[in-house]
Amino acid sequence: MIAGQLEKMQADLSEHGEVHYTLRLGDQGVAMNELLGQQLHFTYAGQIFCQCCQVKIKKSYSGGFCFPCSQRLAQCDLCFMKPETCHFSQGTCREPEWGLSVCMQEHIVYLANSSGLKVGITRQTQVPTRWLDQGATQALPIFRVQSRYQSGLVEVMFKRHISDRTDWRKMLKGEAPPQDLAKERDQLFESFQDDITALQSQFESGAIRHLYAEPAVDISYPVTRYPDKVTSLNFDKTPEISGKLMGIKGQYLILDTGVLNIRKFTGYQVSLAS
Repeated sequence: MIAGQLEKMQADLSEHGEVHYTLRLGDQGVAMNELLGQQLHFTYAGQIFCQCCQVKIKKSYSGGFCFPCSQRLAQCDLCFMKPETCHFSQGTCREPEWGLSVCMQEHIVYLANSSGLKVGITRQTQVPTRWLDQGATQALPIFRVQSRYQSGLVEVMFKRHISDRTDWRKMLKGEAPPQDLAKERDQLFESFQDDITALQSQFESGAIRHLYAEPAVDISYPVTRYPDKVTSLNFDKTPEISGKLMGIKGQYLILDTGVLNIRKFTGYQVSLAS
């Protein structure tokens, strides 16, 4: 048995396109792929700790923070979820240094196939982690931009044509039918040519660059069987959760008793026995 504060699973993509997961419990790591087919037993100790200040809390906000930190940290601001509303240039960023190191860095606009075709954005340094966290089985970078704000503007433009969301229940029921992402990219470039040119003209030359030659990435997850019905498991309602591990996709453990969103319970004090 191991115990510690639950963290988002580390996901690594092999050169063959296979995802390998490590579950983090404090300073301990568990190679989860090796536990496929085994019975797992999780026990929530009833304690939650803020991922920033480590204070003990009764409820977490914004994915693992205490309420004061959720109001103070720039990563918890609405503009991080809706980057087209970025206000860094106005001098009102909660944490300017953090904004410089995160939001004012190169971002990628991409197409992905998770529960179907979608458009998304991520920092250059978060490729391919972002795709793995979303359970995408295919991904293709289509633009490189200079900031998160610019990536948000491109995403909003394309949202008029394709979704920017993943249907997590559909994603966990199986793999979406394969898509020709290069073809979809070319159609977007053609359909939005005037809009793209107008957006590019608002910034310095090369700030928003088409990516024509990037290869599509195919991704395979360690799943032996998908559930017919997706039942969400919750430590707040059920402190003890057991089940046979049938697969891992995105940040979800697929058990024969339901699915457990590991990221949702960041900072929870949990023990794991297998």
